Amino acid sequence: MAFKILVVDDEPDVELLIRQTFRRKIRDGEFDFEFALNGEEALAKLNDDASIDIVMSDINMPVMDGLTLLSRLSTMDRVLRTVMVSAYGDMQNIRIAMNRGAYDFLTKPIDFEDFEITIQKTIREIKGVRDGHHARKQLEAINSELSVAARIQQSMLPRRFPPFPDRSEFEVYAEMQPASSVGGDFYDFFLIDGERFGFVIGDVSGKGVPAALFMAATRTLLRATAMQAASAAECIRYVNKVLARQSDGPTFVTLFYGILDTRSGQVDYCNAGHHPPYVVSPRVGLRKAADGGGTIAGIDERAHYEGGSVLLAPGESLVLFTDGALEAFDSAGEMFDEERIEQALNSFAHADVEQIVKGLMREVRGFVGAASASDDMTALAVRYLG
Repeated sequence: MAFKILVVDDEPDVELLIRQTFRRKIRDGEFDFEFALNGEEALAKLNDDASIDIVMSDINMPVMDGLTLLSRLSTMDRVLRTVMVSAYGDMQNIRIAMNRGAYDFLTKPIDFEDFEITIQKTIREIKGVRDGHHARKQLEAINSELSVAARIQQSMLPRRFPPFPDRSEFEVYAEMQPASSVGGDFYDFFLIDGERFGFVIGDVSGKGVPAALFMAATRTLLRATAMQAASAAECIRYVNKVLARQSDGPTFVTLFYGILDTRSGQVDYCNAGHHPPYVVSPRVGLRKAADGGGTIAGIDERAHYEGGSVLLAPGESLVLFTDGALEAFDSAGEMFDEERIEQALNSFAHADVEQIVKGLMREVRGFVGAASASDDMTALAVRYLG
């Protein structure tokens, strides 16, 4: 596609000279020239023709001179570059033109070899600016889509607390903070029946949109399976089998799924490669609720999963979290680590579930400080009230 150049000069022979000099490039569709005799005529042409890329304007002209034209061009919302032309000794006006936004200048008498070099350089500048505008628009579109995706992802997670205000046997609270617009962490909780309350925390490998999509599939699959499975282990076995069969890449997920018997405080759980939770007790302090281990889900459909159980006494809370809390780094590269997690949780021994989760997240954010979050961070707490 030809680059269109508007030449603004009150000398009538300029048009003939330029057309003759660049006749081959005009014929080959490389350049396309338009001409105007003064600034006012140039503005009219620019308003009528949005395809003009370059303005090459003399400074001294009747009706509207080149400097006035240049000032008017600066108010136009379009990709346009202006090259000013003036006598060799007119450096003061040339400096004014450059200060007003001219891209380059030529001096009279015009050297047409220099004229062409200046055009080519200006064309490269315009291409670069347009590429930048295009990339920015693409980025804006991506950011807009990510913003929508983030809202959709957040809407999938329970966010109304307390979620079951008519139930006095337990309380639950959770928060998820993605490292980017969307993430792979998730939590969920739901009543399976009148006596059983299910809850899960998960951490998908990777970040961004692929992790978010895998997270959404895992959360939906687990919730649906939980309503049919007899135990936590049976649920995880089925979820793993389906995820492993459908996964076409190295993506996997760690899961801790528990079922609280609201009559006794007994928690039936299954751990699929997730960090074990802690029991926060106002009477006996902090203890791990389960051993670490278990196989991550979504890789091997033949993986075997065993269940476990932990008994919560009235007033005790089970606290789950993802690696984003455990492996948060400060600006010096030091990790928050398990010892700091335990110190933080010990300080919340008499707190309710909301205070525990918010307090833990606050401790991690305070430790990280100005450093960028390296991973999504999620925490969930379930308290048995009896």
